[in-house]
Amino acid sequence: MIVNGRHYRTIWLNADGWSVDIIDQTRFPHVFGTATLRTPEEAAAAIKDMLVRGAPLIGVTAAYGIALAMRQDSSDAALGSAYQLLVKTRPTAINLKWALDGMTRVLTPLAVTDRAAAAYARAAEIAEEDVAINQAIGRNGVAIIKAIAARKGPGETVNILTHCNAGWLATVDWGTATAPIYTAHDAGIPIHVWVDETRPRNQGASLTAWELLHHGVPHTVIPDNTGGHLMQHGFVDMAIVGTDRTTAQGDVCNKIGTYLKALAAHDNGVPFYVALPSPTIDFSVMDGVREIPIEQRGGHEVSHLTGRTDDGRIETVEIVPRGSKVANYAFDVTPARYVTGLITERGVIAANRAALAAAFPERAAQ
Repeated sequence: MIVNGRHYRTIWLNADGWSVDIIDQTRFPHVFGTATLRTPEEAAAAIKDMLVRGAPLIGVTAAYGIALAMRQDSSDAALGSAYQLLVKTRPTAINLKWALDGMTRVLTPLAVTDRAAAAYARAAEIAEEDVAINQAIGRNGVAIIKAIAARKGPGETVNILTHCNAGWLATVDWGTATAPIYTAHDAGIPIHVWVDETRPRNQGASLTAWELLHHGVPHTVIPDNTGGHLMQHGFVDMAIVGTDRTTAQGDVCNKIGTYLKALAAHDNGVPFYVALPSPTIDFSVMDGVREIPIEQRGGHEVSHLTGRTDDGRIETVEIVPRGSKVANYAFDVTPARYVTGLITERGVIAANRAALAAAFPERAAQ
């Protein structure tokens, strides 16, 4: 996407041909900065500490983490060690394990001397595949937006609600939930996005809003508990969210608070769509509520906020009484019955096992 007139991806190979540059997302929205990864340990830290985040980008970063490891030591022991280091960084998003398993399948049969080059090549392929998937999600999802615009009439704005950040900052480029939004905006369809702030890390307020602002998409940041009110009063035409893991039967695990938006959408007859890149499907899991591990992050994310003061300083402040316990569940699961449709790279499909298996038979068979 475009930042200050320049095209950026979230991750790219450095000019030296081996180190990996990323956009440091912990510094948003007030500072745009980058970081360089030179070791698998640095790649793991970038994932764990959320310099990179979003299921697709986590997977690509992990793939490059394996490449960095193979550059240092391409033995079987080093490959296994790097895999274990990286797979433990984030437990919920399935793309992480998917990418690492794919890298292992490619590298294990190769001679040790061939592994480093092959690792970099495969990581680059995964990155390009992610861009192509997201572009296809944009093409398929924009048809839904066009249909709503046609029903509303010429010049009427389509109001879309989203949650967390499933934008290009969560992927290599384009984003998942934002891909149809960017495609519609670029096609001249009048749209407006309601951006949930997404406590406690505020990915909506700090990342999605930042993206939309730079791309020129009209948007409004709202507190997380505002969506239901907007739906009741007809101010939301559709919701699009992303997913960190989708089960074989279509349950969707996404950023905490997604389930509540789905319930409000269901009660008010608002279409609730999930942008689903196929690497995020986990056919080994049926019941998302009971089987998907939900990451619990540190309480500091809940008890403290970081922002910019009126005089320009970046400060972190405590917002709860000292001594109060806090809980920080990072994700929740939306049952498939509340999902209007899954916007995939192969079309918009129903959220059920038959539709998923028919659209992605090669994944279902694994």
